[in-house]
Amino acid sequence: MADNNRSKVVTQGYKRAPNRAMLRAVGFRDEDFDKPIVGVGNAHSTITPCNVGIGALAERAETALRNAGAMPQTFGTITVSDGISMGTEGMKYSLVSREVIADSIETVVNAQSMDGVLATGGCDKNMPGAMIALARMNVPGIFVYGGTIKPGNYRGQDLTIVSVFEAVGQYSSGNLSDEDLLGVEKNACPGAGSCGGMFTANTMSSAFEAMGMSLMGSSTQSAEDAEKGDSAARSAEVLLEAIKADRRPREIMTRKAFENAFTVVMALGGSTNAVLHLLAIASAAEVEFSIDDVEAIRRKAPVLCDLKPSGTYVTSQFHAVGGTPVVMKMLLEAGLIHGECLTITGQTIREVLADIPATAPADQDIIRSMEKPLYAAGHLAVLKGNLAEEGGVAKITGLKKTTITGPARVFDSEEESMDAIVGNMINPGDVLVIRYEGPKGGPGMREMLSPTSAIIGAGLGDDVGLITDGRFSGGTYGMVVGHVAPEAYVGGTIALVEEGDSITIDAEHNLLQLNVSEEELAERRRRWQKPEPRYRRGVLAKYAKLVSSASYGAVTDRDLDL
Repeated sequence: MADNNRSKVVTQGYKRAPNRAMLRAVGFRDEDFDKPIVGVGNAHSTITPCNVGIGALAERAETALRNAGAMPQTFGTITVSDGISMGTEGMKYSLVSREVIADSIETVVNAQSMDGVLATGGCDKNMPGAMIALARMNVPGIFVYGGTIKPGNYRGQDLTIVSVFEAVGQYSSGNLSDEDLLGVEKNACPGAGSCGGMFTANTMSSAFEAMGMSLMGSSTQSAEDAEKGDSAARSAEVLLEAIKADRRPREIMTRKAFENAFTVVMALGGSTNAVLHLLAIASAAEVEFSIDDVEAIRRKAPVLCDLKPSGTYVTSQFHAVGGTPVVMKMLLEAGLIHGECLTITGQTIREVLADIPATAPADQDIIRSMEKPLYAAGHLAVLKGNLAEEGGVAKITGLKKTTITGPARVFDSEEESMDAIVGNMINPGDVLVIRYEGPKGGPGMREMLSPTSAIIGAGLGDDVGLITDGRFSGGTYGMVVGHVAPEAYVGGTIALVEEGDSITIDAEHNLLQLNVSEEELAERRRRWQKPEPRYRRGVLAKYAKLVSSASYGAVTDRDLDL
């Protein structure tokens, strides 16, 4: 890795005169060439409400950097909207975009020898994409979250984007009128910000705060509130201090920091996608952390927060009663997180939490006490068995039962499963198998929010199981297991399931089992043929060629054959 203040190379000798000439054209003056050059990764987009407010945050950060004595250079990063592409072929590009974002930030910052980078993000993949890049490059960096959306409201009910997907299921089952379906659609997303429950975006922002890569208190702020812009400006100032101190991401992103992040995700009742993304970030940071470590943390970490999708409240309400810092202080006092971990400010976790109360306000029931948690153990269970030798991830909060054994209903794509669900062809006790949707097989590991929401909307959430080698939205809940690995496309056992086979999902015993004899499975494996790839050119073809198993975070630079 190059030395700190890498941009000063532009002042070294006559050979650098062309560099200075080009920088003068974008506003550099003589006195600016000795200042740190700081990249501002601007994820602004009008594609999705998650990112529509980020341009203003990037401008606040750019101004703050300039006022603090740095030279900011803003560059764009992409986004795609999961909520808009959900249930379509376009959703295959969602997880792929995480890698594109990481690659683009790495490319710009390293190509321009920037001294540091302030990365912004709002929609789900901006966030881990940015953090993967920071971990890879290991130049001083900080993450600024675009903020959560405030809840919508219709007929006295708080709404999130997931409300719309569930309304579709209710409508298909004849339990919702045309008027009310349109009413939910029109009122679910009232303005700027990321999906309002403890879905993937808010989960990842909280995880980054717990890791020390974002400012304390910033992860649950609303996109449209003034404090969000103030936080962006303060983040820029802290980043410049980190550049001067040569404080780098890998000093912060240690194994203990990942343990803190996963513990907080469990306490918040966060998204299954946190497993995939944090494993990918750990890989980029070259930190040894496995899916089995997630299960070990789950057994010790209680669920403290009653948040959507499986709970009652939205993130802006959680923020109003103290948010992530209060939960972290409670976990710290209980000895469940590491207080000695460094943060981007140069302080330890214990130091930045010093003035945070160790108990939640008495007049609320969003954050529960350590003595009376919502659940005594975490909600993201890693299940293994002959159907998932490398593991699958189940979200077990909000379930009336955590075990089901039933007949397999097998679908080789999300679309096939949706036809069956909305056609009222799924019965209580069934276990849906949606396969060839994994990282390689999809390719892209689509989220199954449409099928799971349709199941909930049809009133089958407590009576039907679902397993997939794809992913789930942070808005998903129910008896569902995703990230099943090895995936179907590479010959995982999920590819051998036949209609009517008995399948057991047992979250209590961490078991995902196909109840078929080893002899029969061996014969099916002998007959199985790998499908032809769905794409042979372009981004999806390249991704399918490079991507790892979900059990390693579905990364594209693991063990490359060079």
